[in-house]
Amino acid sequence: MKFLQNPPRFLFFTGKGGVGKTSIACASALHLAAQDKRVLLVSTDPASNVGQVFGITIGNHITAVPDVPRLSALEIDPQAAAQAYRDRIVGPVRGVLPESIVKGIEEQLSGACTTEIAAFDEFTALLLDSALTRDFDHIVFDTAPTGHTIRLLQLPGAWSGFLEAGKGDASCLGPLAGLEKQRVQYKEAVQALADPLRTRLVLVARAQSSTLREAARTHGELAGIGLTQLHLVVNGVLPPSEAAHDPLAAAVVRREQAALADLPAALAELPTDQITLKAFDLVGLPALRQLLIQSAPAAPLVTKQPAPLAAPSLSQLVDEIAQDGHGLVMLMGKGGVGKTTLAAAVAVQLAQRDLEVHLTTSDPAAHLSETLHGALAHLTVSRIDPHEVTEQYRAQVLASKGAKLDAQGRALLEEDLRSPCTEEIAVFQAFSRVIREAGKKFVVMDTAPTGHTLLLLDATGAYHRDIVRQMAGSGLHFTTPMQQLQDPRQTKVLLVTLAEKTPVLEAANLQADLRRAGIEPWAWVINNSVAASAQHAPLTSSLLRQRADNERAEIESVATHHARRYALVPLLQDEPVGVQRLLQLAGNAPAPVTSL
Repeated sequence: MKFLQNPPRFLFFTGKGGVGKTSIACASALHLAAQDKRVLLVSTDPASNVGQVFGITIGNHITAVPDVPRLSALEIDPQAAAQAYRDRIVGPVRGVLPESIVKGIEEQLSGACTTEIAAFDEFTALLLDSALTRDFDHIVFDTAPTGHTIRLLQLPGAWSGFLEAGKGDASCLGPLAGLEKQRVQYKEAVQALADPLRTRLVLVARAQSSTLREAARTHGELAGIGLTQLHLVVNGVLPPSEAAHDPLAAAVVRREQAALADLPAALAELPTDQITLKAFDLVGLPALRQLLIQSAPAAPLVTKQPAPLAAPSLSQLVDEIAQDGHGLVMLMGKGGVGKTTLAAAVAVQLAQRDLEVHLTTSDPAAHLSETLHGALAHLTVSRIDPHEVTEQYRAQVLASKGAKLDAQGRALLEEDLRSPCTEEIAVFQAFSRVIREAGKKFVVMDTAPTGHTLLLLDATGAYHRDIVRQMAGSGLHFTTPMQQLQDPRQTKVLLVTLAEKTPVLEAANLQADLRRAGIEPWAWVINNSVAASAQHAPLTSSLLRQRADNERAEIESVATHHARRYALVPLLQDEPVGVQRLLQLAGNAPAPVTSL
């Protein structure tokens, strides 16, 4: 593998959600450890599953991986980091300042901005020659999905510049109180990230046009902040040998090879590796050790066709949703499970019933217009663009609060609005406006990957607590966005997953997080199921038969243990782009004849 030849000390694996970053990072760490290198594997993903892949509990401390000499792992826990960060700031004033002031400081530190800064605080420490990492030859970073990673990598410069200029006022007062001491550490982190002798970034993608375009965009953004030593890994490529006499496998091979032949120019110049699709789940040491071996043993042939599955379709779920006439439908889950496609399918289903629908996304990497590939009556489409809504928020505040200020006061306000925390406020306000629309029509929201979504819910919860405190004793009735999310009559959360062990475990963890926030998921949707596809046409590919056989235990787990209701969506021969294929995906349109 080219990306593991002469590796520098730091290796970053990033890319669109669901492309296999965690599996490849874990397998790479095993490979390096087998070369007698001391390796630290770090996850910066708020929805980390490194521990699940190794079958151990890791958490927010360096943990030796059993049975793998010289390998340790660490999962940066954003919530634990944020709590430690708050304790460092609030602890010295507790018992010194009045309790009301202490509570005010704690509230300032309760938002997603503090969580991000605190997690980044730990991340930067790992890039430096500190006592924490001095004994390791390599540090392998399994990062969050692309948008979050870009934000993380830009933070050293953003915060360093912000502190250097002495900016910051009310919106960031709490979080910034702890940043002043970090000037030197952040400056050194920038230098480490920009040094090609110390850092290599590996873009992971699938052989799909959308993920390859996302990788090309990421390439440009990373090059713009000085990260130029990039490699490309295309993961999960179905071997052409599996296509013989199997229509589904042949269709998948054809579209994957077409995507690879049309590789974006920016990626075509990069050192590139391909990793073939495996029949087994990438959980446990034996599976991880085979991932990077192209000549890994073939899967045992499953000779019997999969038995029929009696599972509800997505269309049946939408029938029940449509009975309410309006409401918020939020699709949540790990990146790469198909939330954007399924959100579009739900919206199209509702619009086909002559119901007014607003389809929107809070995912920076989502491409709803490409998925819909056309217009449809009763359906409008939008996107909460963080940059756009932040600029709108700045303009709004300057026009209102800044109108009565003198030149010096307006300059101070403009400085405050350039703080990194402003984006959090702006995105939350846009999210709240979308929620209000659901009182009159259906709003279908394609959310960002799990970690982003939890941070957004964190901001929603902080706003709710602030409003409750302000309105206490007023006697006035009020409803916050969090209360609407918690009301199943107004909001239905669909958890999207794949019929694989790790995605199902991650969806179960997200369900537990949502329940702690008082939000009960309404249904699960299992996407891209090979077993469901086998209901319509026999499988002759041994690899696909094995994967279909492996899926059955996970589908049964969702149906009997995790979900109150669920739907099963098949892997289609053709990409589900356009209204007709989205209807087919939902299970109420005939499959088009595919010419092979």
